Amino acid sequence: MGIASSRTRFDIQAIVFDLDGLLVNTEELYQDVGTELLRRREKTFDADLLDAMMGRPQHMALSIMIEWHGLDDTVETLADETKKIFHTLLATRLAIMPGARNLIEHIRLLNISLGVATSSGPEFAHDVLSRVELLDAFNFVLTSADVIAGKPDPEIYQLAAKTACTQPEKMLVFEDSETGCNAAVASGAITVAVPSGHSHRHSFSGAELIATSLADTRIYELLSSPVERKNSDQD
Repeated sequence: MGIASSRTRFDIQAIVFDLDGLLVNTEELYQDVGTELLRRREKTFDADLLDAMMGRPQHMALSIMIEWHGLDDTVETLADETKKIFHTLLATRLAIMPGARNLIEHIRLLNISLGVATSSGPEFAHDVLSRVELLDAFNFVLTSADVIAGKPDPEIYQLAAKTACTQPEKMLVFEDSETGCNAAVASGAITVAVPSGHSHRHSFSGAELIATSLADTRIYELLSSPVERKNSDQD
């Protein structure tokens, strides 16, 4: 990421988290589900396919998988199979990501509107957040059911700003994937990328910060005072 040629100060009025791979380890579980789906069809779930699917709504991700391998399955068939495999993993392997709980507790003390904006569906998002005892921490949870266009379209983050009664430019977004980061940046939000696992290979153009985890001390520094935001002109 280049050096900004100028900066503009602003105050953060809302903070929004992605869900999968950012708050919880479900992105890792999705990779295992995708591997199993394709193993049953004697296909492989390689890194390039994972990149193409990551961060997108399920119907879009599964459509990409079908086209990628020329599968005869419908999206509905794969979605039903995915749900069955996934729920066997949730009970034993679901985990909150490092630093997430402490960061959320810190933000709640700041009296800042706090939300989730995910490409997952509402039933899944609420179930997962309830399992890790985070659902009640958020003022709102937006899912694929709330928008027409999925990430990387900025619609869900534009809606998040509206829901929080602020402008995107005064909203801080945490994302773990390139697709999600592109959506947040395109909305005008200040964006912090927190790659994990496979997404370390992604590009996070436009992100204000690429954090090592949600426990990164630079995140707390960002929240401690009005932010000096980088403009769009990069060297």
